[in-house]
Amino acid sequence: MAATYQTPGVYREDVFVQPATGLPTGIAGFVGLAAVTGAAVPAPILLHRREELVDALPCPPVGYLGAAITGFFANGGRRCYVALVDPAAADRLAALKNALAKLGALSDVDLVAMPDAVLLPDHSAINEVQRAMLSHCAEHGDRLAILDTAPKSSVDSVLDQRQRLTQGLTEPLNGALYHPWLQTGRDQWVPPCGHVAGIFARTDARVGVFKAPANEKVVDALDLEAALDNPLQDRLNPEGVNCLRALPGRGIRVWGARTLNRDPAWRHVNVRRLFLTVGRWIDRNMSWAAFEPNDARLWVRIQRELSPYLTGLWRAGAMQGQTAAEGFYVKCDGETNPPETREVGQVVTEIGLAATAPAEFIVVRIIHRAGPTDTVQPA
Repeated sequence: MAATYQTPGVYREDVFVQPATGLPTGIAGFVGLAAVTGAAVPAPILLHRREELVDALPCPPVGYLGAAITGFFANGGRRCYVALVDPAAADRLAALKNALAKLGALSDVDLVAMPDAVLLPDHSAINEVQRAMLSHCAEHGDRLAILDTAPKSSVDSVLDQRQRLTQGLTEPLNGALYHPWLQTGRDQWVPPCGHVAGIFARTDARVGVFKAPANEKVVDALDLEAALDNPLQDRLNPEGVNCLRALPGRGIRVWGARTLNRDPAWRHVNVRRLFLTVGRWIDRNMSWAAFEPNDARLWVRIQRELSPYLTGLWRAGAMQGQTAAEGFYVKCDGETNPPETREVGQVVTEIGLAATAPAEFIVVRIIHRAGPTDTVQPA
């Protein structure tokens, strides 16, 4: 109830703001080159706006880091971390890998990008550091790498890069590759990872991680390095290369949402990120179950904790089905926890999700009928 005041004047009211309880997503971790003062390279820097990078670094970033962070915030990014690499490092490849490792301890990062990877001296070095990004995401199991193609790449060279990226790696892979480079409002040609990361954050905030970050306009993009048409994308899309396209009357848009996985179950970025996000939520909210008595009461409580969260995702449209039971299930009982499992201190919960896949191909079937249309009966 609002307070009643009798005498005109200024009155103070204390308002206690409750912190948001949702799991943050669309938080990017950037690795890039920047001259730093002092003997040691600082820990990752937290930014809430692009201008904070200028305050944190008296010297402007080298390469594409500044443009990537600008593109991230311009496209809807809200928060990011920056792990810096001294451009004067004797072994730049090793320095980039070491900076990438510093992002590992950040529990809220769920996107990883390295715009300055393309500044390495040869294709083999670029391939090595991008494979390190995929390995980093696989090791931590809670984030996805946004990768760039090399500048001025032809379709054949992009396909070759894609093949070398994943050769020998175990699926599922937490990574997506984007092509081509774009031109910013400052007349600079830059890799697209920063802008794309901002679009991830924008769609997460508007809908959720289960919305494919595609068919979204790229802000702060004036032109593309390569003009892609349907025949060219016909070669790239099946290989999991996401294209940026200039569409008549619609501007420059992300026109693909595929991961680098060959397995159809993990083909789409939003499906993979949904499972990664569910895993992050479980890590954050289910630690209370450790060291509890492994009996039926614990199993019931685990199901009661998980079901409301998954029901919320289903209601938001993350999963298929007309009912929650069609969209997911949670099973934690004597069947998933036989005596031999309990004896080694394990409690096993089985979760099944029927994730909603994006509508990549909109097929409009036009039927030509002989004879007058008034004889056609509605189906």
